[in-house]
Amino acid sequence: MRVTSWAARVAAAGSVAVVLAPLGYRIGAPLGLAFLLLAAGFLAAAVSGLLLVLRMVRRTGLGDREAAAALAAIVVVGAFPLAALLSGGGAPPIHDITTDTENPPAFVAAVPLNAPGRTDYDPAVAEQQRAAYPDLGPAMLPVPPAAAFDRALAVVDEMGWELLADDADALRIEATDRTFWFGFEDDVVVRVTADGGTGSRVDVRSLSRVGGGDLGVNARRVRAFVAALSEPE
Repeated sequence: MRVTSWAARVAAAGSVAVVLAPLGYRIGAPLGLAFLLLAAGFLAAAVSGLLLVLRMVRRTGLGDREAAAALAAIVVVGAFPLAALLSGGGAPPIHDITTDTENPPAFVAAVPLNAPGRTDYDPAVAEQQRAAYPDLGPAMLPVPPAAAFDRALAVVDEMGWELLADDADALRIEATDRTFWFGFEDDVVVRVTADGGTGSRVDVRSLSRVGGGDLGVNARRVRAFVAALSEPE
């Protein structure tokens, strides 16, 4: 029983660490420290949780409220980071995704919000993106550019992004989205161009302000935006 009690306490401590890691980053803790706390907490919770399961299966801790509560905490707290890792485990180590790898939309308003050179597009990531996300492409709309711009601006609002700039003359929109868990700020630029006589092409680019990889977050954001924009009105 003492082993069960000890494992339950370690599991609870690990679960608390997993919760505190993103909260700490949001209030100013260094990202490296937050990731270290997250990894340590997740490992402690996982190992102690496995031990609790084994003990309970052997009926030494069956019905123990402390162990049951610790296991419940592990499941609840660990579900999101585990889901994020599983969903983005195969993503390439890139953080800049666009529907136009040959001529990506350029950031303007987001430039001073990023580290110097961060918003410059690196052509080296284009091949990795095409291999990982071959489905990504622009939205082709059967409406004039001005109407496409208005529709894109409405989708930005629907998706809850923070608007940075909307230039109707340049047909460019810039916005910032925040990830759910750590609250990472990612910048998005939308560019509308004429396509043929009456249609429009809408390209989008999503860039993480920090990190080398993004676990597929930017690709999912671009895909969701294009899908929402392409829905019939």
